[in-house]
Amino acid sequence: MTNIPTDLLRTLVAVADLHSFTKAALSLGVTQPAVSAQIKRLQILLGGDLFDRSTQGVSLTPQGEKVVIYARRMLSLNDQIIDLHGEARAPEQIIHVGAPGDFVASIISSMVAEFRERRPDVRFVVRMNTYEPLMRDLRQGDLDLVVSLSMTEPVDARHRWLEEMCWVRSPSTKINPQKPIPLVSYGKNSIYYFLAVSTLKKAGFASDDVFVCPSLLGLSGAIAGGLGVMAMPRRRVSAFGLAPWDDGPLPKLPDMHCGIFVREGDICAPLRDFADAIADILRPESRNSLGDFGVFASSHKLVKAMNSAA
Repeated sequence: MTNIPTDLLRTLVAVADLHSFTKAALSLGVTQPAVSAQIKRLQILLGGDLFDRSTQGVSLTPQGEKVVIYARRMLSLNDQIIDLHGEARAPEQIIHVGAPGDFVASIISSMVAEFRERRPDVRFVVRMNTYEPLMRDLRQGDLDLVVSLSMTEPVDARHRWLEEMCWVRSPSTKINPQKPIPLVSYGKNSIYYFLAVSTLKKAGFASDDVFVCPSLLGLSGAIAGGLGVMAMPRRRVSAFGLAPWDDGPLPKLPDMHCGIFVREGDICAPLRDFADAIADILRPESRNSLGDFGVFASSHKLVKAMNSAA
């Protein structure tokens, strides 16, 4: 049996009433690509076009007109059920967050836990991934906020800063510059791996993947055991009992660009303040930014975000 999510029907009715995908997106507080994606998903579920592509503007097909009529009825019943006890309940607010897990996983999880404890009406869905898929999902409206690491400067980020990178190794690690440099990494999809390999290659060094692991705990163990070297943000090094390797024969790593992006449109106060709170924690110059990224310390901006969420 096929079930139709009510959010898809609400989007359809908004487009039909406003005769515009752009205006519907603004009224719903999402991006136009998100509206288009929802309409496309609804058409797939129903097995037919709801809008006439042969005409200019937004025009419903005969099937679309029928679906809108039924959609209004279903949404009316949905709202009556919500208000069953005569009290209009504020809808739960959902904020979708994307971040590179190898950089801010512990910080994000701590901030979300703090936020939810004080504002149970705001729910977070957190997704860990690499830069390209996260930014694609943000542009499509599937994410509301993204914390990113990239090789290029972010041009449209709400917050941006440089993150200093360095090599780490164990004193027992033996490096022969005439042979491939043994690399410990998250794998080829990691920005750290790309940075390490491209920097070595540019300086004329070959590299060899000797240990690949999705866990930073496992990677730090491999480094401590002397298996190889790894590129890492300097501020993260001390959290795992490691030390920067600044006097070795390897080329200096360039800084990485950090950015905090929020979706386009009229963003809500909790989303805006949550983005500012993350920046307050993560910026190198912030006193709240823990060098070891260990136990999370609440900042005044996060408290503001919790109090202003509505």
